[in-house]
Amino acid sequence: MRASLANPRGFCAGVDRAIEIVERALEIYGAPVYVLHEIVHNRHVLEDLRSRGVHFVDELDSIPSGAVTVFSAHGVSDEVERVGHERALRVIDATCPLVTKVHAQAKLYAGQDRELILIGHAGHPEVEGTRGRFPGTVHVLSTVEEARALAVVDSEHLAYVTQTTLSVDDTRDVIDALVARFPAIQGPNLEDICYATQNRQNAVREMVGGVDLLIVVGSSNSSNSNRLRELGERAGLPSYLVDDPDQIDPAWLVEAKQVGVTAGASAPEVLVQKILERLKELGVSSVRDLPGEAENTVFKMPQELAQPPESK
Repeated sequence: MRASLANPRGFCAGVDRAIEIVERALEIYGAPVYVLHEIVHNRHVLEDLRSRGVHFVDELDSIPSGAVTVFSAHGVSDEVERVGHERALRVIDATCPLVTKVHAQAKLYAGQDRELILIGHAGHPEVEGTRGRFPGTVHVLSTVEEARALAVVDSEHLAYVTQTTLSVDDTRDVIDALVARFPAIQGPNLEDICYATQNRQNAVREMVGGVDLLIVVGSSNSSNSNRLRELGERAGLPSYLVDDPDQIDPAWLVEAKQVGVTAGASAPEVLVQKILERLKELGVSSVRDLPGEAENTVFKMPQELAQPPESK
């Protein structure tokens, strides 16, 4: 039995930046550091940061006035920013720059008095943050059926934006359905959708024809990890999302000769290697690192953290 390892996989530039922001905040200001929502959707990353003095909270009311506070990579609403300022929190914004770009697009459409359609999953922190950046009507939907059934006030003044953890493939059919119904609708170029999400899906698509099952390393609440698992399922493969080596069921591997492994954008490489070690214990004799799209994107740190701690 052999394993094939997808490339690219794991951390994207936005996740790398978000985690480094929290780590630098700990170095510069010391514990405790408070983070509004999970900095990224991965249990192992969160447990490591908690052990070092990071507190993850769901409401700003849970944070003492004046405390060092990090807004997660998923972004927050205008109201959250306002409340943070009122409570004199020492805010460091770890919002992924690609999410910030979506916020800017939403504000542009608000200035044009358009209703906004947000293609994404209701309740996801990124979706709620983007919804809270738009002062007008926002319709959240994720399927072609919802697009076809959508009721709007003025079909001539519509726009759409997308959740970044989707991909071109996730959104193309929905956008096509919206354009068919509302020819005057405005929206960003498909190229503006998150490069990392698309690259990881492309890598899985290239791999599925040569493997018997797919293991996706990632947490159950990670949107992009779930999309990777769904890609495997649509290709007819048994596909599993795991966040710990112990979650691998040996029965999955009984008939397998080739095992495909990838990781969502919030899964650390150290966890991928632990998964591979477990697969070797279960009979995998070799691991092949597949070629893939090189990712060289690096996002700048917030200004207050741009200098190393010793220069503060």
